[in-house]
Amino acid sequence: MRIDWKIKAIAALLVLAGGAFGGYRYYTAQQETKQMAAVETVRAEHRDMKSTVSATGTITPVDSVEVSPKITARITSVLVKENDEVTAGQIVATLDGKDFEAKRDQAQYKVTNTKSKYNRTAYLYSIGAKSKEELEDARLDYDTAQSSLVSAESDVNNTIITAPMDGVVVGEPQSVGTMAVQGNSSPTVIMRIADLSSKQILAKVDETDIGSVKVGQEATFTVDAYTGKTFRARVSKISQTDTANSWNVNKSSSGSSSSSSSSASVIYYYVTLDVEDPENQLLPAMTARVDITTASRDGVLSVPLSALKTDSAGSYVILVHPDGQQENRYVETGIYDEDYVEILSGLEEGDEISSSYTAQKSSSKSSGRGMARPPHM
Repeated sequence: MRIDWKIKAIAALLVLAGGAFGGYRYYTAQQETKQMAAVETVRAEHRDMKSTVSATGTITPVDSVEVSPKITARITSVLVKENDEVTAGQIVATLDGKDFEAKRDQAQYKVTNTKSKYNRTAYLYSIGAKSKEELEDARLDYDTAQSSLVSAESDVNNTIITAPMDGVVVGEPQSVGTMAVQGNSSPTVIMRIADLSSKQILAKVDETDIGSVKVGQEATFTVDAYTGKTFRARVSKISQTDTANSWNVNKSSSGSSSSSSSSASVIYYYVTLDVEDPENQLLPAMTARVDITTASRDGVLSVPLSALKTDSAGSYVILVHPDGQQENRYVETGIYDEDYVEILSGLEEGDEISSSYTAQKSSSKSSGRGMARPPHM
């Protein structure tokens, strides 16, 4: 009887253990099913893609000029105002010319006097009453007086300020009574004239993107003044030096300090873009947010950027098989846009890709297809 009791106890324990194990397996299976059902997937599909480089720049006229005086004098009249259209050679302002007119009159008198003296000396030299040296001195005095007269007349002419080009007066000109100072370093700017029929953008492009930018590439841009409107442009020039010229090691000590400071920050290069503005809506100094199209391809296989992952071996996606099993599939990538990345190899159209960032159970299998691991493009 005691043996029967022990057998029954062991049998009961086995039944309980089997039930617990079965329950555990059922729970595990249920959790795996829930986990597989929770995986969000996307499909590898063909679509048109466009890769862009973004930059910010300033709109400027292609042709503009600062009108400054060639002499120092007070402004006596300004004949144009802001936004006036002018033509090359048009008188736009005048300067006080009284002192210069007086100097011109004096120079004219001296020319007359030295010419008479030269003529007398030439006659006396012809009859032997004057030496050749005296004749040459008289000729020199006459030539010098003529040069002084030309200079004085030029100063008088420079009191008339004319437009050097066709264009529009940009900004308010200087007021009457302002002392206009000549000079090479900081002359007085009487007014600015610009040809607003042709404009350009001077944009700053990050050094990580400059290698993708080429002359002739198309671009679009927006400005805050016209919400929802997109303008077009084209790359016309790429600067061969960074905006701070930080590569120039021959600068002065102060310049070298500035260079060291800039080298610790992001390096930018100027890119010039010609702007299409047939309606003449854009104004100088507007901020342009530019997208330069660096590559464009139609009907390429792609997946969302959110599904692409990288590790030390390269770029990969989590491929979800029909049975729910998952596999890290390495892929070769092409161009990128804001939302998608081109897949050159490693996937086929219709492949289901996990787009979830939750840790998933992966299978150990890996096919030979899609093992290319190129560097990032």
